[in-house]
Amino acid sequence: MKNLWNDADAEKMVADYARKGVGGDLALRVYTTRLLGGEPRLVLHGGGNTSCKTKATDLLGDEWDVLCVKGSGWDMAVIEPQGLPAVKMGALLKARGLDKLSDEDMVALQRSNLIDPASPNPSVETLLHAFLPHKFVDHTHSTAILAIVDQEDSKPLIKTVFGDKMGYVPYIKPGFDLAKVAADVYDADPSVEGLILDKHGIFTFGDDARQAYDRMIHYVNVAEEYVARNGKPQAAKAALPAKLAKPGDIAPTLRGAVAVARGEGHFDRMISDFRTSAAIVDFINSAKISELAARGVSTPDLSIRIKTGPMAVPAPDADKLGDYKAVVRSHVEAFVKDYTAYFETNDALDDVKRTMLDPMPRLTLVPGLGMFGHGRTLKDAKIASDVGEMWIEAVRAAEAVGNFHPLSKADLFPLEYWSLEQAKLASNKPKPLTGQVMLVTGGAGAIGAATAKLFAANGAHAVIVDLDPAKAAEAAKAAGNNSIGVGADITKPAEMRAAFDKAVAVYGGVDILVSNAGAAWEGRIGELDDGTLRKSFELNFFAHQSAAQNAVRIMLEQGTGGVLLFNTSKQAINPGPKFGAYGIPKAATLFLSRQYALDYGAYGIRSNAVNADRIRSGLLTDAMIASRSGARGVSEKEYMSGNLLGQEVTADDVAQAFLHQALAERTTADVTTVDGGNIAAALR
Repeated sequence: MKNLWNDADAEKMVADYARKGVGGDLALRVYTTRLLGGEPRLVLHGGGNTSCKTKATDLLGDEWDVLCVKGSGWDMAVIEPQGLPAVKMGALLKARGLDKLSDEDMVALQRSNLIDPASPNPSVETLLHAFLPHKFVDHTHSTAILAIVDQEDSKPLIKTVFGDKMGYVPYIKPGFDLAKVAADVYDADPSVEGLILDKHGIFTFGDDARQAYDRMIHYVNVAEEYVARNGKPQAAKAALPAKLAKPGDIAPTLRGAVAVARGEGHFDRMISDFRTSAAIVDFINSAKISELAARGVSTPDLSIRIKTGPMAVPAPDADKLGDYKAVVRSHVEAFVKDYTAYFETNDALDDVKRTMLDPMPRLTLVPGLGMFGHGRTLKDAKIASDVGEMWIEAVRAAEAVGNFHPLSKADLFPLEYWSLEQAKLASNKPKPLTGQVMLVTGGAGAIGAATAKLFAANGAHAVIVDLDPAKAAEAAKAAGNNSIGVGADITKPAEMRAAFDKAVAVYGGVDILVSNAGAAWEGRIGELDDGTLRKSFELNFFAHQSAAQNAVRIMLEQGTGGVLLFNTSKQAINPGPKFGAYGIPKAATLFLSRQYALDYGAYGIRSNAVNADRIRSGLLTDAMIASRSGARGVSEKEYMSGNLLGQEVTADDVAQAFLHQALAERTTADVTTVDGGNIAAALR
């Protein structure tokens, strides 16, 4: 591992922060924390922590000796000084004299001694940092270190690799007890330059930021070099099918299998992030991959991300995809059964009241293809995949020098079900559409963009499909929530299929279709040429059918239902003069929506329509408004507000109707009128 310290960069950071009133100690602490946090083989998604001992002034002007330590929720790769809250050292050091201290009391002690009470909670390992006498302390979960400590008899191996330069600390759950034992280990031999925590990670320390950082990189390199010198050949590979299925062939099946049923017809869905590389595939093609996955996580910190470890499934045979759904579901059921037993067995050991987390895997290994990270959001799914890559690296190295033997699941349980994590989870309220993927056609237009933005605000990830890819991307950016834009001519079946394939590739599937795209051609029906009418049918009917077919194909594979939403327009019910080319295919689309409700209701797939009228959009342009108002002999203002309420209806109003239909789990074959009131267009 390369040492990234650069004198010029360090000096510049000190100078830049000095202009903001930040002292040199803290500036250098930020500098080396970022160096550590930017290397995934050391620190990943909130893991690890750093500290420095310095002085700080409170609101009354009193100066204190403090520990500036990484705060909860901060990413070391991009940390700022406020991400290292200052805690009064005197109180922390006094705590070492206590015989016991609960996690809740430890957090209270740390918070009550913050210089700035608005700071985030200091790290759970704050006391360990405080009890060590060094000015700078660094802690990581280096994959190379984990290869050494994740062995059945790790203590002698640690001695062999590091000699007397590193102290050995047996595994203890992070918190007060670990801090006391680690400090005692250091006191027994103050010549050590760091501590190796069994089944956990590494601490290094120094009198200045560079020394602590240099020691971290040095001892990680010692571990890496040991693995490189002493590594044994990899295990035998498993046999693979002659013809492997593609990731997109199995992603919806897998995504549906890990959805959590919360009652009849309701699922907490997951987003799936597929990840592959030559190194990933080489490792998971091992004949013993299922056994390795079952052993657990490489460091307890990962349990927050991937629970008790990955799930391994068989390689998918492209010629037997019809049987693969049952194979995947049987493996998920086995994982759930094992996880439930793990919870119930360990939960029964005391009187603490706990709520079991959902038992679904967060990382699935698929030989021949790669791995899928699962999460309630795309961010969480990607984190699971990132963790999976580091799990693979640590396990590969551990197997190279011995046998991967991580922390037992019984010892893992107290960390996964740490009381403070439980409290955090209890306060986490997902949005109504969290975990769901919606695809909208005509997504860059007024109605499509408004609908995508509203659905994203309610937790969905949006796939915004539009003829213009640049506008689709712009609408996706405006929608937010990791939404994506896809350019496609939806009158071409291959391009429609490609748009849905993109949704599967990025998120794992589709749950909601908003089939919205349309365009209008004017002319009296008896004088309309066939080419114009057929062109209108391609966009205003057949494209809706194509979109629905693709959505249903994916929804059936997922097996968790779904909803089809069609923009059918008031023209489907109440045709206007010279508008037959538009209204006739829209009327067909209205009945298409009802046919889908009839044919797929038994699979939990709902189908509804919105018949909106007079919405300013790419279809109803200023020129079109002028034309239609002229045809009716009214002013443009009167035309746009010519309804029972006397109010203009907007794209946002249509979006609200689509959202209502998406959330109404017992509603199908519905037509919702959004026109301000037009009795002639009302169905019932």
